[in-house]
Amino acid sequence: MLYLIIVSLIWAFSFGLIKTNLTSIDSNLVALFRLFISFIVFLPFLKIKNLSTKEQIIFISIGTIQYGFMYIAYIYAFQFLKSYEVALFTIFTPIFITFYNDLIKKKFHAKFLIVAVAAVLGAGIVIFKDLSSENIWLGFILMQISNICFAVGQVWYSNVMNGKKEYDNKSIFALLYLGAVIVAFISTMFSVNIGDIQITGEQAITLVYLGAVSSGLAFFLWNVGATKVNKGTLAIFNNLKIPAAILVSVLIFGESGDITRLIIGGGIILTALFLNESKTVKS
Repeated sequence: MLYLIIVSLIWAFSFGLIKTNLTSIDSNLVALFRLFISFIVFLPFLKIKNLSTKEQIIFISIGTIQYGFMYIAYIYAFQFLKSYEVALFTIFTPIFITFYNDLIKKKFHAKFLIVAVAAVLGAGIVIFKDLSSENIWLGFILMQISNICFAVGQVWYSNVMNGKKEYDNKSIFALLYLGAVIVAFISTMFSVNIGDIQITGEQAITLVYLGAVSSGLAFFLWNVGATKVNKGTLAIFNNLKIPAAILVSVLIFGESGDITRLIIGGGIILTALFLNESKTVKS
């Protein structure tokens, strides 16, 4: 659980960077730069000599879905939504995690669904605002595609890695980013004229931070953390980052926030986490 807590704190400082600095850059190009930097960070650790071709394809495929398609949909959604609307529409990820886990396990986990719904409710209380974007339904659909991809990747990775002591997380993680880079590269080739690319110094710094830390390091720790908790806890933590981000904005950056809603919503999410952890349930 410690890994998930660390990543939640990292992501709490990352909200708003894309909307503030990167919306002028093609969304596919942002995804490509960010994922390529993540790939470079983990490339020195890559060791595939003990992996079969099938195993390599599996890890590449996980990255293709969890990071490649997820990022393209996520960043493209910023073209149609305000930052808080993007944050709001991420809250449904816990539901997709429980549904996908139940589907592949062929077993219904009522407790996981209940705590996932509680996490959605708590996060919704914290960040709900009036929705006003003109193309909000297009943005909503893009965000749910992003959520589904991220949920499927988390569950798939944790299931592959659980019980496989011969797999070392850092030694194979570059394969996930490779799959993501391939998707982002193909998409970018269809949407970007290389000669028209213009990136400012501030945008470059933002991309490096997002690629190396918010994506590269954070997603690695997140997936490692996903292998160490049950799917109910994993689902809850997907939304715990939301009140954490609001709290950081209020306490560190001096922004305004509805403290009452933060306490109520955050309390619901933490209560769900406590109830889920109070009795161990496998998978």
